[in-house]
Amino acid sequence: MCYAFYMKALTISDSGTMVLALQDEIRRSQEARYDHRLHAVLLVAQGMTCPDAASLLGDAPRSVQYWVNRFEQEGFSGLADADRPGRPRKLKEHHLDIINMALRKLPRDAGFSTNIWDGKTLSAFIKQQFNFDFGVRQSQRLFRQLGFRLRKPRPIIAKADIEQQAVYKKSSEIS
Repeated sequence: MCYAFYMKALTISDSGTMVLALQDEIRRSQEARYDHRLHAVLLVAQGMTCPDAASLLGDAPRSVQYWVNRFEQEGFSGLADADRPGRPRKLKEHHLDIINMALRKLPRDAGFSTNIWDGKTLSAFIKQQFNFDFGVRQSQRLFRQLGFRLRKPRPIIAKADIEQQAVYKKSSEIS
């Protein structure tokens, strides 16, 4: 006696958005990208065409062709992410050590007239110490990278007397 069990079709709510989110998640991790390429090659090995496999997986047909060709030439290692060389870092570890030590002191100790380190001051410090340009925005990112919080200086008006402060307030109680 053969019993046929029918499975209820499942659906994913907001599937259009979820497909994009799942594809983003696959692209985010090296392991997930490798597994995704394995699935594409597996589909082609089972007889599916590259365009059909690409359509099913949400990839470009040419990408699947590249993966299949690399698998044929290099085996499983051909599906792994290759190193992606970029521009070499300007700041080496010894530079970061010097900057880290300087940030623990006042900018005045390094010859600047400010009391608090900011992106502009750090950029000038790097130019002075290492003789290369490092942008203000890059310098601001460097604070976080080195574990520092960027603080903004308080305006001088905060230390002024009450009458002077009232002049600058929108709803002044002093007439």
